[in-house]
Amino acid sequence: MLRHLILLSSCILAFHLVPAQQKPNVIYIYADDLGYGDLSCYGATKIHTPNLDKLAASGIRFTNGHCTSGTCTPSRYALMTGQYPWRKRGTGILPGDAALIVPVDKITLPKVFKQAGYSTGIVGKWHLGLGDSVAKNWNGEIRPGPNDVGFDYSFIFPATADRVPTVFLENRKVLAADPDDPIAVDYTKKIGDDPTGAEHPELLKMKSSEGHNNTIVNGIGRIGYMSGGRRARWVDEELSSTFMFKALQFIEDHRKTPFFLYFALTEPHVPRMPATRFKGASGLGYRGDDILQLDWTIGQLMKYLELSGLKKNTIVIFTSDNGPVLDDGYQDGAVSMLNGHTPAGPMRGGKYSALEGGTRIPFIISWPTHIAPSISNALVSQIDLLASFAHLLGQKVPAGEAPDSEDHLQTFLGQADTEGRRILVEQGLADPTAIVEGNWKYIHPHPGPPLMHAVGIETGNASYPQLYNLKDDIGEKNNLATKYPEKVKELEALLERVTHK
Repeated sequence: MLRHLILLSSCILAFHLVPAQQKPNVIYIYADDLGYGDLSCYGATKIHTPNLDKLAASGIRFTNGHCTSGTCTPSRYALMTGQYPWRKRGTGILPGDAALIVPVDKITLPKVFKQAGYSTGIVGKWHLGLGDSVAKNWNGEIRPGPNDVGFDYSFIFPATADRVPTVFLENRKVLAADPDDPIAVDYTKKIGDDPTGAEHPELLKMKSSEGHNNTIVNGIGRIGYMSGGRRARWVDEELSSTFMFKALQFIEDHRKTPFFLYFALTEPHVPRMPATRFKGASGLGYRGDDILQLDWTIGQLMKYLELSGLKKNTIVIFTSDNGPVLDDGYQDGAVSMLNGHTPAGPMRGGKYSALEGGTRIPFIISWPTHIAPSISNALVSQIDLLASFAHLLGQKVPAGEAPDSEDHLQTFLGQADTEGRRILVEQGLADPTAIVEGNWKYIHPHPGPPLMHAVGIETGNASYPQLYNLKDDIGEKNNLATKYPEKVKELEALLERVTHK
């Protein structure tokens, strides 16, 4: 069907042209747990990502692009709301049955586009909660959700691929739900008679390394317990192609009017179970295979835009929600088959970390008719897309809303030789522990463990202050706090002011 859709688009061009638009289409592509060093355009040598390399060569490749946090839910919250996640309680990593944490009565990124006359859609991972409580009816209409915070269309899974419920939702309803096989979800106790990874490891096709041993779906143990919905449960190997088809279908359905598509990919988040055609293709285990699958997906999307005549007037943004992680709960070859690959590039840390490896990620923007190919060292953050697109589209952000989103439209479009943001607060697993000002980065003393043993990642936590010059020391190896005590005091005071304003 997907092939037929792509072929259909080429045939359509023979009969009509895309109407002229003043407003550009916008596609925001969000990878999941992809590191700065995971793409060949960012220096990877053990894996080749030709489609993302081509995208980067057609626009701006930022070398100092950031998410706000070292984990997924907080970064996604900041992207949607323009607010640092640590300003609101309950924005940590959510379980699959969590209530919606994005406010329905305030500005959001999709609302900026919707108010400007765009058709808005989300396809892929959500992980920002659904409904108004944990106790929700998975067998009826679930609200509030993406459709209540600015999206006209949504095709999502609720949380992460390693958490139940393992189902798709399309516009508030579980796809292929069966009233005779009702879905129930519980994160505190076992429900139903489905086998679990803890009880029946012999049924697993991918064994757990840490946790991830509750209800088994598609031969993989998950976090949390689920019963029912057997017809609705997705198959991991089909996730990527299903999301791609739905994304292309949304574009095809809205090609005559400006559209905003938030395309939230699942790769390379665990459980890594790529389509059969990609298994073993990277030589780096399933994590590497997942990255190749991601790159192929981007290639198919860009081919479709070109065939449909939409490429020239479409802004494509590609980033990741946080830094990389190898062993994140499954034995999938990510560690044993690493083969010299460095997912975080030259940086320390990764997912869960306040070090640069946790928040500095690939950040690419392409708009063929307006952005000249370049490489930018400007400090940019995903949190600023809301204010920047509001500027581009002539929309006002209500006073007091999206308080941390700054307008850096000129930097995003490569129209000014600027340094981007002046300051950026970075969050590891929980607290706002680091602040960047220009080339300086200060990490406040924090009582947490310096190493997350379960995943083998440095957190950036220490009992003493840390100060780094990122221009000379991107790897944060040389702590200059004792050499420049006045700078430490200055940045400590700045962090205090920002976090308490």
